[in-house]
Amino acid sequence: MKRIMILIVLVAVAGVAGIVRSSVGSVAELRQLASHKNTEAVRQEIRQTYELAPGARVEISGLNGAVKIETSDTKTAEIYIERTASTQEGMDRRKVTIEADANSLRIRGEKSDEAGFFSRFFGSSANERTTLKLPRQIALYAKGVNGAFTTGDINGVVEVTGVNGRVQVGSAVGSATFKGINGGVVVGLKKIAQEGVTLSGINGNIELQLGADVNADFDARGLNGRVISDLPNVSIDKEKRGSYWARIGTGGVGITAKGINGNIRFTRAAGETATGQD
Repeated sequence: MKRIMILIVLVAVAGVAGIVRSSVGSVAELRQLASHKNTEAVRQEIRQTYELAPGARVEISGLNGAVKIETSDTKTAEIYIERTASTQEGMDRRKVTIEADANSLRIRGEKSDEAGFFSRFFGSSANERTTLKLPRQIALYAKGVNGAFTTGDINGVVEVTGVNGRVQVGSAVGSATFKGINGGVVVGLKKIAQEGVTLSGINGNIELQLGADVNADFDARGLNGRVISDLPNVSIDKEKRGSYWARIGTGGVGITAKGINGNIRFTRAAGETATGQD
């Protein structure tokens, strides 16, 4: 009986030893993650310049931080990205790639697959603060930005999706799409293309700053809020709970809103006066 008990004890000790050996890497990784809190920040700057043709497509995706875009009548795109992390490992855990030619500019942030198991799920990654100076005449597409997104005037298509922060567009001339925004939205609409404007899945108030000559029909469904107008040439009809219809000016192209958790307000774009009014 004693021999059997001794054998059981030896087997148990061997099993525990195997578990300890197999977890050494994970324990070391956890200690390393904990020690990162006391290290100094690591900083990286990215500065690049490209020439873009009128109407070039600009894509921004996967950035972990605020994005600010200044636009002007130029053909030059200036890129400045400041990246910070608590450690070099945190900096290496994410990467930012930039691809460009005359007709397109792509700025993309993405995670690296080289991090360990605990680092991948619990480790901190680099943050990016992005400042861009771009031509006004572009088509702008932004997706998956974890921070506020601000841009000046865009004379082309604007599509902004999956932003965790406030979105502000100085003015858009063309079609515009805003989807999956966790924050307020302020958009200037000087003109609206035939494809119209689409607003969906937005958790925050929306302000549409309309140009003096904008004529459109507005349709909202699933709205958890109100539709308000500061303009005399906008007539609003509440069809039923959560549904609104409005005519802007003489009506025309469509502005649609769906799944909005907040109020929608129509205001006049700064510096503009409606035709026939003082």
